[in-house]
Amino acid sequence: PPASWVEPSTSRWQNEISSHELYNSGHLFEAASAHYFATGKRNFLDIALKNADLLAANFGPGKLHRPPGHQIVETGLVKLYQITNNKKYLELAKYFLDLRGDSVSHPLYGDYNQDHLPVTRQDEAVGHAVRAEYMYAGMTDIAVLYRDSSYMNAVNAIWENIVDKKLYITGGVGARHEGEAFGNNYELPNLTSYNETCASIGSVYWNQRLFLLTGDSKYYDVIERTLYNGLISGISVDGNKFFYPNPLASDRKYKFNMGSLTRQGWFDCSCCPTNLIRFIPSIPGLVYATHQDSVYINLYMSNTARLTVNGTGVDVEQHTEYPLDGRITIALNPEKPTPMTVKLRIPGWARNKPTPGALYEYTETNTEPISIAINGATQPLKVDEGYVALSRLWTKGDKIELTIPMKVRHVTADARVQDDRNRTAVEYGPIVYCAEEIDNDSLVSKICIPDDAKLNVARQQLLSNDVNVITGTVKTGAAVPAGTQAGNDSTAVRLIPYYLWSNRGVGMMNVWFPRTSE
Repeated sequence: PPASWVEPSTSRWQNEISSHELYNSGHLFEAASAHYFATGKRNFLDIALKNADLLAANFGPGKLHRPPGHQIVETGLVKLYQITNNKKYLELAKYFLDLRGDSVSHPLYGDYNQDHLPVTRQDEAVGHAVRAEYMYAGMTDIAVLYRDSSYMNAVNAIWENIVDKKLYITGGVGARHEGEAFGNNYELPNLTSYNETCASIGSVYWNQRLFLLTGDSKYYDVIERTLYNGLISGISVDGNKFFYPNPLASDRKYKFNMGSLTRQGWFDCSCCPTNLIRFIPSIPGLVYATHQDSVYINLYMSNTARLTVNGTGVDVEQHTEYPLDGRITIALNPEKPTPMTVKLRIPGWARNKPTPGALYEYTETNTEPISIAINGATQPLKVDEGYVALSRLWTKGDKIELTIPMKVRHVTADARVQDDRNRTAVEYGPIVYCAEEIDNDSLVSKICIPDDAKLNVARQQLLSNDVNVITGTVKTGAAVPAGTQAGNDSTAVRLIPYYLWSNRGVGMMNVWFPRTSE
């Protein structure tokens, strides 16, 4: 290209506050990196590197001082650095982050763009949720690669703010349609919740980075809850229609999905469908991790994988119906007898913690024991940071059997969450359930589920999916404030996994139900 294409320019890079120009570059870098890692080919990567060189020539000290209006270029640049070992890409990623909150270098964009304070002084999740999640992932990359404690302290503070005060029970984030944004602490409306699909995807990417840094399973508790609920709900069963927002209630009136009451085939700004398309093939990379002589098994799903542990190839094979069932069989086949520590993640829900923070809790404790056996021999259960560590000399044909009991659980929210006061949500395993009008006539808004409701689980075919459906007899009555009596009439209720809602036409839906007060 002409040399002028890579010279600093006063006529280009205008209106970065609202432009998606650098955001598009970031997705280009992410896509090219994925293509390179998957194929080993450089044809796409070389195009991305040309674009990255253009950015490095135009932005930086002594050049343009403008942070991206929409983040993700930062993580893309880090990936290019990891491939090429060219530090200018890493330095530019940090430069873009360091510009935020610096009113000397540029007029601040404000908290909508997370440009209200220097990133190292931010301690609350604010503004556009997708921008935020991508930025927090980039901050984590910089914290690790620069060993920067100020970045890490900020990342930890923001994460704790989310899980303690701003996380939906489905794993979704972003309370407000206005600005597609985080709300105030404990602002978690259901009908008008936003929970953009892209924000859920960004949350998974960020939490995986935090796990890789720490080895702490609490980040996978967020990932799993998001995967099975507020993320996969973004796509219809047939794969052709999408939610932009993912609310926790629908009244058949509020057109929450860009003017629609159900999923749509496309959007004018169609980030969510394309983001799902790139995310779903990346799921295999979330299942396992290795560190020195340890193998982390973080997600349970039937699969085969080839891992390398201390230079030895290890074939792993899982057989399970999880999350429908808590029985998991894992076969290990190392190339040669190998001393290893296999770390089995015990999900937070199985340890009586719906989420890592204090935002949600179960109404009762499940005391049914988790069991682990190696080649038929029962093993002691000692959970450390969410894992059971099995250390031994592993040989070909060794088999682990893990059984995690599942039962219907009732969840309550912190009383400061106004919309969920005196209400309960229903879970089975990691799955959040909802009531849809098509299964419950017009009673969805009147269903009350007391803590002692007798609810039963049965395997059924729904929308060509094998799922667990929850049924029972519950009370009916209008939603009631805390401390008052709910209705006493009874009705049959049918609850389905939240992620399947709105696949059978437009109708009312609810996740949080009033509890009967005595």
